[in-house]
Amino acid sequence: MSLACDHCGKKPLVGNSVSHANNKRKRRTFPNIQTVRAVLNGSVRRIRVCTRCLRSGFITKAA
Repeated sequence: MSLACDHCGKKPLVGNSVSHANNKRKRRTFPNIQTVRAVLNGSVRRIRVCTRCLRSGFITKAA
């Protein structure tokens, strides 16, 4: 399963969790990816998009 948005290409970020003792360990933050039925070029397709693209109206959901 893809963890990237099909519209904007947003992917997981990699960084460090830093404790009070300044110990560092790797962590990943994932975008909120939803599978939706969307209208693309006049046809209905099932795509994975982030909720930011859905909220902004870049994607038209199929009825």
